[in-house]
Amino acid sequence: MAGRGKGSILDIFAASYGDLFRHLIRRVGKEADADDILQDAFLRVHRIPADAAIKNPRSYLFRMADNLALDHIRGQRSRGHYFAQEETFDSADEAPSPESTVDYRQRLARLEQAVSELPDRQRQVFLMHKFDGMSHAEIAAELGITRSAVEKLVMKALAHCRDRLGDLIDWKS
Repeated sequence: MAGRGKGSILDIFAASYGDLFRHLIRRVGKEADADDILQDAFLRVHRIPADAAIKNPRSYLFRMADNLALDHIRGQRSRGHYFAQEETFDSADEAPSPESTVDYRQRLARLEQAVSELPDRQRQVFLMHKFDGMSHAEIAAELGITRSAVEKLVMKALAHCRDRLGDLIDWKS
């Protein structure tokens, strides 16, 4: 997909808007924040030169959205650090407990280890699907393999992760 012009990436942005919006809500937690981030993303996409070579525009858009979400989260933390909010003692502490933080970090380390153990092609397909948000058809087109091969590689990767993580992860949700 190299050499896609500005109109093409804008068309892909428009077609992916709902998926991007839902993805950002999961990342930042609020629809209003997700909407603000998408507006920033649109402005950035609009400034991409027409001759820019973007190998996978949809993946590029999701990566951009993730980066903007991370900047947004960091900005909120920074503002919270410098501008103390009024203390309210009747609200529950929303910060995770130290035990939850340690548990999360251990789970994440085990997942990273399991993914690193995957064969190269399996790992590539798994990451494209689960972390870049690409569909099986998009991955197949990108890598020049069949959709069936993509499905098998994803299933093998998931099976490996389930085996390695055991009962640490609730795979039903």
